[in-house]
Amino acid sequence: MRHTDHRRPTTAVRDHDSWLFVALELSRSSWLVAVNTPGSDRISRYQTAAGDTAAVLDLLSRLKARAERDCGKTVKIVSIHEAGLDGFWVHRFLEANGVESHVVDAASIAVNRRSRRAKTDRIDVEKLLDTLMEWTRGGRRVCSMVRPPSPQEEDDRRIVRERQILVTERIQHANRIKGLLATQGAFDFEPMHKDRRKRLEKLCGWNGQPLPPRLKAELARELDRLEMVISQIAAVEAARDRALAIKQQKAAAATAAEVPVGEAASHNDSGVLLFRLRGIGPELASVLSLEAFYRSFGNRREVAAYAGLAPSPWRSGSIEAEQGISKSGNSRLRKATIQLAWLWVRHQPGSALSQWFRERVGDKRGKIRRITIVAVARKLLVALWHYVTLGLVPNGAELKA
Repeated sequence: MRHTDHRRPTTAVRDHDSWLFVALELSRSSWLVAVNTPGSDRISRYQTAAGDTAAVLDLLSRLKARAERDCGKTVKIVSIHEAGLDGFWVHRFLEANGVESHVVDAASIAVNRRSRRAKTDRIDVEKLLDTLMEWTRGGRRVCSMVRPPSPQEEDDRRIVRERQILVTERIQHANRIKGLLATQGAFDFEPMHKDRRKRLEKLCGWNGQPLPPRLKAELARELDRLEMVISQIAAVEAARDRALAIKQQKAAAATAAEVPVGEAASHNDSGVLLFRLRGIGPELASVLSLEAFYRSFGNRREVAAYAGLAPSPWRSGSIEAEQGISKSGNSRLRKATIQLAWLWVRHQPGSALSQWFRERVGDKRGKIRRITIVAVARKLLVALWHYVTLGLVPNGAELKA
């Protein structure tokens, strides 16, 4: 297959004449590698076993040596692959071996909009390669590249992600217990109470008779699983609190060293700074710090877009409509920010954002309230970004005593 570009070559293109472009389509069984060599408009494809890093390195070294022999100068390898189940180890492997690696958000790549379009690994990998070449020419709007976290950053945020998974599992076990009891007409049992075992022994069905023995045994096993999850949540929260306490001690040491106020934010962990505000507990402080403020943003629009809280208007000619927030960013961050917005309105009533919310909502209930709280969440996330980066406390916000 030949790839021909009919546009007039630009200076940026000529600068990339010594670049070897590589795209990887990763799957569980095999990896498909598409390559465009310097000075050629052809796309070559190679296949290796999934995870066979030695074969990939051997392929890239052979292609690089051939390209350098043909063009007579040093060749740089630039690669791209989609963010997926493999995480970031492939990116780190390539970077460690001298390859400039880029990880792309798969949802940001433009595709054919026909209802019935061909989709194969070959088409996908060639589209990836075209996207990489356009992006390196300066077409930053052609896709959205992912900023891979460092191994330490990735490991630090495991604790908040594990807690979210465990909380979801706890809810599932509690709901299953309630569902089993509902089949017997028993509705006054709360699985999260500490005396759940004693209450289960005394529980009766709709007719006042004891629960069937097999159902009772199944409920006991379900309680075993629930209690195990509860103990794991407690262990994860204890580890989270210890990590936050260590960061607080470091921040206190920096304060004792009389750090200037204007440099306070740069000497404090963002989680510690957030925890100082009323309405923000250790969980939300950790989520915001590890999911958002570990990375740098260029402006407030980038902050809102990363959380998926940016508006998505639909405007064409005389047609204007709002589609709501994009929901295209970090879903964990978006959920935590909306939860924080409700807490902020309750615990920071004197802040400018809380007053803005009350002025627009008043005593109204329902949809208008939910829509407005999302706007509060977007504004609040930007205000907290200014707080952790510049040390600017949100207007009217109160710190904990």
